[in-house]
Amino acid sequence: MARVKPKRHNIRVDMTAMTDVSFLLLTFFILTAQFAKPDVETITTPSSISEKLLPDASLMTIMSTTDGRFYFTPVENGTERMELLDKMGEKYGMKFTNSEKTAFSNVQAIGVPMNQLKGFLNLPDEDRKAYKSKTGIPMDSTNKQLIDWVEQSLAVNPDYKLAIKGDTQTKYPKVKALFEGLRDIDFLKFWLITSQEVATQ
Repeated sequence: MARVKPKRHNIRVDMTAMTDVSFLLLTFFILTAQFAKPDVETITTPSSISEKLLPDASLMTIMSTTDGRFYFTPVENGTERMELLDKMGEKYGMKFTNSEKTAFSNVQAIGVPMNQLKGFLNLPDEDRKAYKSKTGIPMDSTNKQLIDWVEQSLAVNPDYKLAIKGDTQTKYPKVKALFEGLRDIDFLKFWLITSQEVATQ
């Protein structure tokens, strides 16, 4: 006697709910993601196997280029940035206008000596963003303006943290002068930014 073949029923999976969830997750990640701002200069950082992450808040950054020019990025908080500019103005005998303070609160990084800062802040927005400093912020045994930026930032908020992003080609004496300057103001804890290296076993 022949077997009776059971009827095959098409299985229909409703994907509507999964599609909705996928789009909700995608929207959430797009809206909450913080996009990294491009650096003012191209920096090739040394590699390491460290997996520690930088703190998200209250972080100031120093960048060192291949030829030893320094840039300083203040903490993102606009009000505290204006307070920092006032403190640097007091130290160097300079007064800043409201438009200069507004420009400073939006600037990506400072890479000019104090005597050129007003001119830099008065540039149009696009020119300021594209500006490449020829000198950077002075940092040597006779002129430690970079350390003044760090010290005055800490005067605004002692809880600020510091990260240093140096190029692999930066000459050691330049970095040594920076470390010695930080030691002189008794600021001994900071992060070195590196690129991720895959650990070998």
